[in-house]
Formats: sequence, C-alpha cells, structure tokens
Amino acid sequence: MDSFGPQAFQLVLLRRMADHQPDLVEDARRELGASLTDMSEANRRWQAMVRSPRARGALSRYRSVLGEPSSTTRRRIGDLECDALQWPVPLWPDLRFDVLAGPDGAVWNEWLVRAPGAAAPVLRTEDDLRPWSCTVDEVADAFAPARPMEGTAPTRWRLAFTLPGGKPCVAEFTWGLLQRLM
Repeated sequence: MDSFGPQAFQLVLLRRMADHQPDLVEDARRELGASLTDMSEANRRWQAMVRSPRARGALSRYRSVLGEPSSTTRRRIGDLECDALQWPVPLWPDLRFDVLAGPDGAVWNEWLVRAPGAAAPVLRTEDDLRPWSCTVDEVADAFAPARPMEGTAPTRWRLAFTLPGGKPCVAEFTWGLLQRLM
C-alpha cells in the first residue's frame, strides 16, 4: 500500500469495527482486496498521521486522504453554524462519511450518515436493528426519545432507548454505524 487514500481509509474504518463485527469486517476486507496486513498497516499509518507532532488538522487530513468532498453545505446546530462535508464510501454506497467543521476548521464530529436521496431502513422492532444496517440518527429518530451515551473508545457512541413493548435497549455504534445491541 504505497499511498494513503480512500481505500486505506476504509480499512481504518473497518479496523475499529472488527472488535464487534469480525465476520462482516472480514467480508468487507476481502471485497476491498486487502489482506489483514494491509488493514493493520493502514491503521498504523492513520494513527501515525493523527498523532504526529506535525499532524495536520483533522479537516486537512481528511481532504488529503479522501480528496475534495462530494458535497459541502452549511448546517445549523442549535445556535452554531458549521460546514458539513461528505465523501462517498464505496463499501457502503448508501452512506457518506460526514465531517462537521466549525468556522475555525476544527472538526466537531466525524461519522457515517445516510447519503442524500438514499432510502433509510424502516426501523420498528429489535429485529430491524441489524449490524451495519442503520446510523445513529436513524435509530434515534425511530425510537425517540433516545439518550446519547459515552462510547467505549474514540469513534464509538452508544444510544439508550426503549423498544416497542417497553424493553430498554442500548445500541453501540462505530463511526456512526450500528454494530450491536446490548
């Protein structure tokens, strides 16, 4: 793997997901034509970029790795305005890698979201909540009110909500994509 581009970045996303969904990650890695060594090397290089004393800002790093975003829009979150930049992710054609950046270019959030115009899954029951089938926002909207919780590691989020019938549930997400119910 000579350069670090979109394919290597997808391997970084998969590396973090491997803890919860090793079989799905294995299938996706094969689809990319990448070895376990390729995935480890991509993750090592990404971590080196993130932790380097001369590291670029996160937004600059995403642009250098993923190229120019497929879309950039202004978004208002409460009283704050930010830029929402999105890149396609070939492994998940119905998703986009979404980065929210403040006016100073600082990255506020980075995760996978449903692509504009792509149909969101219908989420009504526990059986509808399959790994990699939905995003944080989709689960929060389907089972409102939902309570965000701290995740177990960077790029991980948890969401507490109640399923129809009153069963409490916690869903864990990596890079914004559902990994498992707890």
